Amino acid sequence: MTEIVTSGIHANAFGAQLSSPMDVTALCSDEQLKTLLKNGDAHFWGALKRRSETASDFTEAFFLSNLRKKGLAMRGAPALQTTPLRIAMIGSYSFYPLREIFEHMLFALGISCDLWVGEFDNYMQEILDGESRLYAFAPDVVIVWPGDQRFVFDGNLSSARADVVAHANESAAQIHRICNMLHEKSKAEVILTNFMLPGQFDPGPLRTRAAGSDWSYKKMLNLELGLCAPPFVHICDLEFLAYRRGAHAASDLRGWFQSKQPCSPDLATDISREFAHLCANLKSAHKKVLVMDLDNTLWGGVIGDDGLRGIEIGDTSALGQSFKAFQKYILALSQRGILLAVCSKNDEERAMEPFDSHPEMVLRREHIVNFKANWRPKSDNIRQIAAELSLGLQHFVFVDDNPAEIEIVNQFLPEVTTILLGDDPAFYVQQLADSRLFEPKQITEEDYLRTQQYRAQGERQLVLESSTNMSEYLRSLNMVISFDEFGPLNQARIAQLIGKSNQFNLTTHRRSEGDIASLIDDPQYVGFSARLSDRFGDHGLISVFIGRFVDLFDAPTLEIDTLLMSCRVLNRQVEHEVMNEIVRIAKSRACHRVLGVYKPSPQNSMVANFYPSMGFIPLEGSHYKLNPNEFEPFLTPLEISRRSHEPS
Repeated sequence: MTEIVTSGIHANAFGAQLSSPMDVTALCSDEQLKTLLKNGDAHFWGALKRRSETASDFTEAFFLSNLRKKGLAMRGAPALQTTPLRIAMIGSYSFYPLREIFEHMLFALGISCDLWVGEFDNYMQEILDGESRLYAFAPDVVIVWPGDQRFVFDGNLSSARADVVAHANESAAQIHRICNMLHEKSKAEVILTNFMLPGQFDPGPLRTRAAGSDWSYKKMLNLELGLCAPPFVHICDLEFLAYRRGAHAASDLRGWFQSKQPCSPDLATDISREFAHLCANLKSAHKKVLVMDLDNTLWGGVIGDDGLRGIEIGDTSALGQSFKAFQKYILALSQRGILLAVCSKNDEERAMEPFDSHPEMVLRREHIVNFKANWRPKSDNIRQIAAELSLGLQHFVFVDDNPAEIEIVNQFLPEVTTILLGDDPAFYVQQLADSRLFEPKQITEEDYLRTQQYRAQGERQLVLESSTNMSEYLRSLNMVISFDEFGPLNQARIAQLIGKSNQFNLTTHRRSEGDIASLIDDPQYVGFSARLSDRFGDHGLISVFIGRFVDLFDAPTLEIDTLLMSCRVLNRQVEHEVMNEIVRIAKSRACHRVLGVYKPSPQNSMVANFYPSMGFIPLEGSHYKLNPNEFEPFLTPLEISRRSHEPS
């Protein structure tokens, strides 16, 4: 398989099976790409991906898109996901050639799509008309791009701030109502663009002092659009993208007047990449664990040679400040739920010393959930960390300043994403932040507690090792499982767990927060989440169940749509109590049977025999059934509590 290194970030190229490794650490030129394509060389796809990830201007992106189209006619083109994502794009602009770049950026992420583009400036009618071609297309995702010509403040520079705020709030509410209507009719996720800020000097300093200026109004409107967006709306931040590109480089007035283009061709490339990124993130989870080297990564120098006083960290030098800023950013990642681990070739005692004793260290030992400092290969250590945390290697990111160590991990743990830090630590924060590997869809209260939860897991392991048998250990934990009927309070965390659970997941159905909100009000569906706590602390939300009530052969039936559990609570008999609860619900609705299906995925083989172990009878394929009236509830040491959300 061809391996690529993009801006220091290692990843696999498309998932295509290639004949032999190829060094593509240097970008291929246009002529080299065309030669690879002409010769039918399968390495063309890895080289094309790398160029696509770094393409920053329209001319290059359009050239690469055309090469891709020619390459697709070749045998051996990379296979993408089997089910294309159905995407509709509607708004107040002409979307050619932006649509070409967007399709190409999706392809570079390994996503195939069916794309439908609405008519110019006809999006309101397309949304309002339930019989429109938009709904006939049945999109999974709809990109909505309102024109800023429709959303301007109708007052003047001297208008009162309250009037401007009220107008901005009403405009945002109008756009949200449109998105709500679209979602209700299509059940699609919505990607909504906000508005670029004007790049003209006029009206000078009053731009920021007058609430009625177009600059101030658009900022208020964008803030309201984002803060009050419903969960199924995902903002494509044009204000930010145009800021990165530069206001004048982002706009193209001639393009608007001549062909109704929304922005400059180069910004269209940035926006296409952002659209693709948002689409990819709708059904995928960000990384969970950051594994860090120490020497010349978290501090300057080598702790084993330079000692505690000799390493560079802190405010006494520019170099020390750079490492301290990097640690501050890493700590911020930890505070939003990313687990931190250390993997260093060092003596453990010396490696831990800065975390315990150096006054300028930002990261302390309590921030690290797993600490490996020894002389074993780092690939072995990372594999052990994954086993101890009960997390798949695909959730890991490894950062190191040593290219040899990065290459070893690339070779032996290709599932792990690696980042080779550059020569200057002043840019470490920028490099990690712009990797986009840790972007959360939402932040829940449990994200702030995740490090403590995993550290408590280590304490449980010590008790397990000192126990004489498993039954004694489980009873000693004083576990309480709490079943909570789906409600608005937990829907963000439920969607988060559904999005990232892969191993103990019977169907791997992915549902967004908007999907969960829709299920809450649908009487055909039932859903609950489960929390687990014990004497060491709260595990948080650890299981999700979604069921659908149907009549099969004139008999009420409960179909299991989604059933998943966090792997960190395996072997606690949680799955037995979850099944007890499912059967209890089925009996409460007089169901004659419970039906389940196991849909194999590359990561969920551990639950292949789950249904037989719970007493289900196999049917055709991977389907199973259970008679609730013949079910004998499992006996476990867990205490049960329940909470329902009755309509007020």
